[in-house]
Amino acid sequence: MKKIILSFVFAFVSIIAFAQSTWNVDPMHSSVNFNIKHMGISFVQGRFDKFEGNVVTPGAGLDNAKMSFLVDVNSINTGVEMRDTHLKSADFFAGEQFSAIKFQSISLTKGKNNMYTLKGNLTIKDVTKEISVPVTYGGIAKNQQGKEVMGFQTSFTVNRLDYNIKYDPTGAGVAKDVEVNLYFELVKQ
Repeated sequence: MKKIILSFVFAFVSIIAFAQSTWNVDPMHSSVNFNIKHMGISFVQGRFDKFEGNVVTPGAGLDNAKMSFLVDVNSINTGVEMRDTHLKSADFFAGEQFSAIKFQSISLTKGKNNMYTLKGNLTIKDVTKEISVPVTYGGIAKNQQGKEVMGFQTSFTVNRLDYNIKYDPTGAGVAKDVEVNLYFELVKQ
């Protein structure tokens, strides 16, 4: 009887372990973008060229997934080198001291159709705040190499002042709110 119970426990643990999948961000098919109003009349767009992350799913699809992402602050790219240098300085991201923007999920709740609500901790500089963002799940497919890939995207707004990015605190020249657009394709490991 003891052997039967141990066999059952081992089989159950094996099924759980194998049902869990890890998906890593494919940087060639993903992007981390932002958009911020300038002087109240126009917009500056930019992106971060270096980032990584993974999603751990307990089964098929995105349900109950755990997510973790890291963005290299010093890879900021607005297409203007002088502005990028300023954004890396203490006036904005303080890239020498705080080299990464971090996100760690807390929960992922399925809504209607392919929509989810993702809650997690966003860390920029020395501030961590809980945020809630909508996620559109694109599904799972096979790429040219026959590997499974998953896609999703999200768009949300953060107030930069909440994260100690205090340059121009009035928001007259550089707006307070930053629109963030993330597009991720992940490869199953």
